[in-house]
Amino acid sequence: MSKYRICPSILNADLANLDLEISRIASESDLLHLDIMDNIFVPNKTFDFPESERIIVTSPIPVDVHLMIADPDQSAAAYARAGAASVTFHFEAAHEVGSTAEAIKSAGARVGLAIKPGTPFSAVADFLPIVDMLLIMTVEPGFGGQAFMADMMPKVSEARHAIDQIPAPDTWLQVDGGVTLETILKAAEAGADTFVAGSAVFRSPEPAAMIVEMKNLLNRGRLL
Repeated sequence: MSKYRICPSILNADLANLDLEISRIASESDLLHLDIMDNIFVPNKTFDFPESERIIVTSPIPVDVHLMIADPDQSAAAYARAGAASVTFHFEAAHEVGSTAEAIKSAGARVGLAIKPGTPFSAVADFLPIVDMLLIMTVEPGFGGQAFMADMMPKVSEARHAIDQIPAPDTWLQVDGGVTLETILKAAEAGADTFVAGSAVFRSPEPAAMIVEMKNLLNRGRLL
């Protein structure tokens, strides 16, 4: 399995001081997780495209965009063209998964495909060869600070098994929602290698130290 990655979500950061908040975690983060919500696909609204583009352009670390929007087919590639390192869109919202994935990849970003808790892995299994990351939501998308859904771990394990069957795989398996020091090992043991952590990082007195603690915990768990 590839190395573990921690991607702090700025959904739980102090948005009034976003540049400062990002600088506090930049030294230890692998990517910055940027949640885009439109109040249609999920009942919340965050950043519009100009705001997102500014974050992508100014971030000192690569940006992992997570589109929780209706009809991502029309706009996903724009985030890649803006400079995002990875652009993830939801299977449940897309009309043309293959075409949208190709548009993102052609624009220079890694392609992520996300599924909500109610969507089985089998619904997206056939798309694994054309994506670079599968995101399994461990909360219902829309709000930060929710409790980790441990009953998603069999789905994570199923996805890990399928990913491991891909010849020379470089497909990341990400979990998003309720990731804390108490839950991150459960997700890693199920097969996740990329973790979105919001509240646990940005509500910590020392966000960068929390990321280090998470990585140390993961690495200790791998050695056991």
